[in-house]
Amino acid sequence: MTMLARLDLSMKRKHGAGGFGIEILYPGFALSRTDSGIGAIGRIDHARVTAGTVVRMHPHKDDEILTYLRRGKVRHRDTVGHTEDISNTRLMLMNAGHTFQHEEEVLPEGGVLEGLQIFLRPHTGDLEPQVQFHEFRTALSVNEWRLVAGPSGDAPLLVRGPAWVHDTRLSAGNGLDLPSAPVKGALRLLYVFAGRVAVGGATLTNGGSVLLDDAAVGVVAERDSDLVLFDTDPAAPVFNAGMFSGNVASA
Repeated sequence: MTMLARLDLSMKRKHGAGGFGIEILYPGFALSRTDSGIGAIGRIDHARVTAGTVVRMHPHKDDEILTYLRRGKVRHRDTVGHTEDISNTRLMLMNAGHTFQHEEEVLPEGGVLEGLQIFLRPHTGDLEPQVQFHEFRTALSVNEWRLVAGPSGDAPLLVRGPAWVHDTRLSAGNGLDLPSAPVKGALRLLYVFAGRVAVGGATLTNGGSVLLDDAAVGVVAERDSDLVLFDTDPAAPVFNAGMFSGNVASA
């Protein structure tokens, strides 16, 4: 295992005010200044939003957008006909394609929202828009990795690009190996949603992340930790001009 880069909190860009705040991570800037993403991993937003907030109808184009909540509840409406509630068990993947808009309302009964909005890159642009939902049996996968999204049929939510997303709740004092890399030469981004873990000689806390190669590595939780693992195939083609997932380095 080689730790390619550590992505600390200073890399994040803050956006919003009042009860709406997001921390934006462009993971590619940990490696170079020429691409803000890494393969199909375009951008990761860590959001904290007050209940009652409404984000009015707005567009996306050529983004694969995974809404991953840990707390709170959102009502989603879109231009392909869905009105659905999203929670920490019911996740959503918006395959924006060529024409797509949606609106988000943070519902009062869910309290303050905290979650990730994950912008992945499709393999090509101008695809047909669609939206997927999946109800997981539990909000947490304790001490084992759970596949959330990926490009093949064994994934609950299908990404139209070379990206895989796993998660786990790792209990304090426990260790866990990363799941086998999905492809040879994969790049792996481990994100600590909350908690404190040791991996590859580094200690990561809330909002921290590390970029790894595809060799085997284990993670040890120093306290209860919610982890999200992103894999991508850097050799596979991706469309890097999506509205939010695209490369901002040359913009």
